[in-house]
Amino acid sequence: MKTIPSSIDETLALLGRQNYVCGRDLGTVAYLSLKLGKPLFLEGEAGVGKTEIAKAIAAALGRRLIRLQCYEGLDVASAIYEWNFAGQMVAIRTAEATGSADRDALQDELFSDAYLIRRPLLEALEPQDGGPPVLLIDEVDRTDEPFEAFLLETLSDFQVTIPEIGTIKASEPPIVILTSNRTREVHDALKRRCLYHWVDYPDFEREIEILRKRVPEATDRLSSEIVAFVHSLRGQDLFKSPGVAESIDWARCLVALDAVALSPELITDTLGALLKYQDDIARIAGAETTRLLDEARRSLLDAE
Repeated sequence: MKTIPSSIDETLALLGRQNYVCGRDLGTVAYLSLKLGKPLFLEGEAGVGKTEIAKAIAAALGRRLIRLQCYEGLDVASAIYEWNFAGQMVAIRTAEATGSADRDALQDELFSDAYLIRRPLLEALEPQDGGPPVLLIDEVDRTDEPFEAFLLETLSDFQVTIPEIGTIKASEPPIVILTSNRTREVHDALKRRCLYHWVDYPDFEREIEILRKRVPEATDRLSSEIVAFVHSLRGQDLFKSPGVAESIDWARCLVALDAVALSPELITDTLGALLKYQDDIARIAGAETTRLLDEARRSLLDAE
């Protein structure tokens, strides 16, 4: 088991070795979360790297990553545990057919570990090879307030109670990272349990560094033009601006097409890798593509 980093610089270096590039502000709050054992709450637009930092920390520390993907209607059975009802029914029918088990013994068997289906929150509380896991609670803003209240209780004590078995408490709390795309406000009580950080779009230099680490096959000119064009796009009135994830996907598409630089025609043909709504694509396609590309190239010249 790899040890928790002992400084902010070591945390940044550790993330960098996993090709995760971030600023000192995010590196600081990540270090404090690891050092103090407090959950880390990351909020920001989709595609800015909130989920990726959990993957990077898990890989860097050699820990298992357990992901709870949140959605509307998520309940305790899906998040913590449920019983294998099909298996229990087979055991009941078998016992009835053979008459080989008394009622108490059958009940003990039915509600034993063999029939318990572990979901992410329960898995994260149990001992793991390599040390406590990284528990990623992704897009918590998609759940409802009752589930938030339940999470608050779980993160306070790092334990859950299963009526048929008893209370299961983590011997060592997991490393917890929660993310939110801010589709709605998450209750203050949950945020207060965590260290909070807003993950913004990276500046030009950092996004170039990210692109060079994630898509090293792209030429320097192509990488620079991609980032400059994406930054120009983010200044437009779009339904959904492209995140870093889209920049990386677009770069990979362009490399697959053997592109060494952008052109209006190439951008138009590949906009679906960058923009995910038809209204946005229609707005940017055509003459607007040429204008934005010219604007991006002027910004590169000004920066030289």
